[in-house]
Order: sequence, then structure tokens, then C-alpha cells
Amino acid sequence: MAAVENTGTHGPNAGEYIQHHLQHLQMNFSLQGVKQSGLVDFSLFNLDSLFYSVILGVITCFVLWRAASAATAGIPGRFQAAVEILVEMVDKQAKGVIHNATSRKLVSPLALTVFVWIFLMNAMDMLPVDALPGLWHSAGPAMGYQNYMRVVPTADLSTTLGMSVSVLLICLFYNVKIKGLGGWVHELLAAPFGDKFYLYPVNFLMQMIEFAAKTVSHGMRLFGNMFAGELIFMLIALMGGAWAWQFNPLEGMFWLGIGHVIAGTAWSIFHILVITLQAFIFMMLTLIYVGQAHDSH
Repeated sequence: MAAVENTGTHGPNAGEYIQHHLQHLQMNFSLQGVKQSGLVDFSLFNLDSLFYSVILGVITCFVLWRAASAATAGIPGRFQAAVEILVEMVDKQAKGVIHNATSRKLVSPLALTVFVWIFLMNAMDMLPVDALPGLWHSAGPAMGYQNYMRVVPTADLSTTLGMSVSVLLICLFYNVKIKGLGGWVHELLAAPFGDKFYLYPVNFLMQMIEFAAKTVSHGMRLFGNMFAGELIFMLIALMGGAWAWQFNPLEGMFWLGIGHVIAGTAWSIFHILVITLQAFIFMMLTLIYVGQAHDSH
């Protein structure tokens, strides 16, 4: 929780500070003749979210690969023991939801990867607010890039919705694989109100609403919690920034600095639970939705 950056003789006010830190590093992108037509607008990509999510995804795969390749049949070390506990936890949850052993060979490692990956992305919120953005502010504009940087990919709605849409595609795959294309189409028309031809439109509409609601809520839940946590860290950082810029013991600014340290420490400790719980919830919902794709109505 670093102090507010200096933008001249005076630091930014609270609103400017938060607004600046909520801006993504973006890249304009359009297909020739497409954007001008007004049909599709490929206007902006959040490069910071893409960069950190990819880097943390690579780290996730490396850590899990390293644990698997270094596993021994003897007494495990601390790292191997920690990964084994995590694997057993995920596998136990998968067995309780997905009863198809063949499917679990793919879904269990997927759920494990999702949990670790989201945990690492959430954990970026534990870094000081101005640490990585401060480094970028001194390098990015000099290279011709925008002076913005956000480091928590899961506080970006495009990231979380992208992940939830990926889970939806996996569910659609297993719906077709387990029930067959004809069986799944019949289920879309016959459930939940019954296999009556006059109910087919209503059943199909309800199925589409269910798929959409699951996907949106899956992504929004993670985004909402992480975005709120990010905002709280920014507000705590403002306390320290105000103390650093306007330090005056006679006006009580000393106690504002003390409050910055106490609030930052308390929220960081509590936030460890938040980032872990949100990763676990996203993983469990992934397992539940894939498990529902195996069930027939």
C-alpha cells in the first residue's frame, strides 16, 4: 500500500487516484472494414489482464508439473505434501459431484488447475497498490504505451466472464458426449415442464435462461468480490497517501498514517481468506455445472 504517486507539485485527489487505478492498459484493435461497418466493434483489449492471467497460468502449470515430476513414493517433502493434500481435496470434491470415472480423468485436473490459477490471480491483490503500476508508470509512457496498469485479472469482468464462458463450453461438450446430440436436444425441449409438444418453446426458453444465468452469475460472483477487495485496498492506500502528502501532527495526520498501517494489515489478513474462498467457490461451481451436464432430466 504505497503512497499516492506525485503528478506534479500536488498529488491527485481521492477521486482522481481511484479513477486512474481503475483504468486498464488497453490496445485499440479493429478489422479493416468491419469496425467501420458498425456490425462488430473490436475496439479494446485489456492488455494488463491478458498479460498477468497468461503469466500466472504458465506459473500454475509449471508448479503443478514440477510437483508431479518430483513426486516420490517415499516420505514426501513439504511441497509435495501440500500439493498432494490439494489434489486429494479436489479429487474428493469431484467424486462427490461427477460419478463418471472417465470424465473425472479430465475434469479433476481441470478443476485443480482452475483453483490454483484463480488463487494466484486473486493473490495479486495482496501486492502493494502502487508497486507494479508504479514501475510501469516510469517505463510504459517512455515506450509509447498508456500510463495505466491493473494487476488483478479477476477484478476485470472480461476475465471472469471469459472463464465462465469456457466452463459453459465444457458443459455443452459433456451434454453432447454423455447424452448424444439427439438426447440433449430432446432434453432442451422436454425439460423441465414435461415432454409435451406445446411446452417445447417454454422448456427451451427456460433452458437458455438457465445456461445464461449460470454463466453470468459464475463470472460476476468472482469479479464482484475481487473488485470490491481491490477498491478497499485503494481506499486504505489513500489513507497512507494523505498522511505522506499532508503530514501535520497538529491536525491529526499522524493517526491517519497509523490507521493506514492497521487497516492495511487487518484487511490483508482477512483478504487471504477471501481470495482462497473465491477460488474454491469458482472451482466447485465448475464441478457442479459439469456434473449437471452428466445428469438426465
